[in-house]
Amino acid sequence: MASAPAAHPDSNPEQPDLLLVTCVKKKLAVPAAAKDLYISSLFKKQRTYAEGRGIPWFILSAEHGLVAPDNWLAPYERYLPDTPPTYRAAWGAWAVERLDLLAGPLLGKVVEIHAGAPYINAIADHLTAKGATVVNRLEGLTMGARLQWYTSNGTVEPDAEGVLENERAHAATSSFVTMLLDESQAVAPTEFLGHDGEGLRFHGLYSWWVDDSGASDLTSGLDTQVSRGLIYAGLAGATRWPSGKRSSNTLWSRISGMHLGGRHEFSTFRKTLGSILANTTGSSTIDEEALTIWMKQHLKVLAVPHHDADTLGKLEDDVLRKIDPPLNLQGMSPSPIRKRLKELRRNNR
Repeated sequence: MASAPAAHPDSNPEQPDLLLVTCVKKKLAVPAAAKDLYISSLFKKQRTYAEGRGIPWFILSAEHGLVAPDNWLAPYERYLPDTPPTYRAAWGAWAVERLDLLAGPLLGKVVEIHAGAPYINAIADHLTAKGATVVNRLEGLTMGARLQWYTSNGTVEPDAEGVLENERAHAATSSFVTMLLDESQAVAPTEFLGHDGEGLRFHGLYSWWVDDSGASDLTSGLDTQVSRGLIYAGLAGATRWPSGKRSSNTLWSRISGMHLGGRHEFSTFRKTLGSILANTTGSSTIDEEALTIWMKQHLKVLAVPHHDADTLGKLEDDVLRKIDPPLNLQGMSPSPIRKRLKELRRNNR
């Protein structure tokens, strides 16, 4: 494909009607609006420049073609120069057709592009074929020179937005830590089941609590001290990343159907408790019926809904690091209890 029509930086007098900027490798670890997903210094400068022009702007995504700033995207790994020529050809046609759909017709419009040659080469001919004029103000500039160009054109990174987002995330974590540690709100399994799912058919986080007698049983099974109180926490219904697949699980289905009414093969928590209690009796198998009875006698549960399934997994990670339930294993710091628990669980696969 032919090289893009180009102008040296600042040498093209035409005022653009549309502005396209490139995606970057550095991204958030969670889904976000496209304008917030990319977090490199280059993208922040591109964004600020684009927003300051007061014209429609879009992002060239190697994975998604052309996206509007407010389009919601999951993190991804795709670098256009690493794709086959056939992909780049189809990608370029697709991106321009989408631009024509969202901001067209393109006939007579000036399209300013801030991107590397692989991106511009893939779309330039398609743009000119639709009667658009392509402007490439940064043609030939190195990365350092590009960053300096934005600075010299009055572009300042919007750090305040990132600070605000971090503050919101911190507030959510602190709120859920407080709620999940409030034992006064935990209820016995029979009371939980008696609600018949009312107010619980949502995504969210939960915490499990053990009484003195139950803690003594766990201590015996683990050969390591377990104290009365919080022992486990988890989530229900988080979106699965990086696939973006939605989960149909709710707090009600997870706790009533898998923890209190399922089998240990389908519940990490049941397998954990079953492995510990089996060791107290020297059994080589988990007695599902006896396990459920024990849970109803010695445990309490607290469920807290959270309506954003896309961010629930990250929220759980942040909360677990704060509350550190002793029977949680994945992603947690080593401890004598966790070391022994892993040994017992291996015996009950």
